[in-house]
Amino acid sequence: MKLPAPVPEIPVASIDRAVSYYVDSLGFTINWGNEEGGIAGISSGDCRLFLTSHSFRGSPQPPAPVVIWLNLDSSEEVDSLFAEWKATHAIIVSEPEDKPWNLHEFTVADVDGNQIRVFYDFS
Repeated sequence: MKLPAPVPEIPVASIDRAVSYYVDSLGFTINWGNEEGGIAGISSGDCRLFLTSHSFRGSPQPPAPVVIWLNLDSSEEVDSLFAEWKATHAIIVSEPEDKPWNLHEFTVADVDGNQIRVFYDFS
């Protein structure tokens, strides 16, 4: 059996606020969900994410932020996506650069401190 691509669950304080950021700043599309249900599905191309509030998880405390890695096909794609997200005022944590571990990468954060690390493996 071949496993499908995973769909990470991203903890957020407010579904509506998180969806607005992912749609307006990162170019995602909302597929389903809302604040009342405490969960939403968003996507961009083949990338799918679930946004969940701590009330959905039944916990009084929000969980720690998570890090998601997106592997692109070239350094040029990494740089191009960085330029797109920077132009929409995404929260830039680090700009694109070649790392000693043979990745060309940059990092953005969402409004809840979760991070997306975008990279190309040039090894």
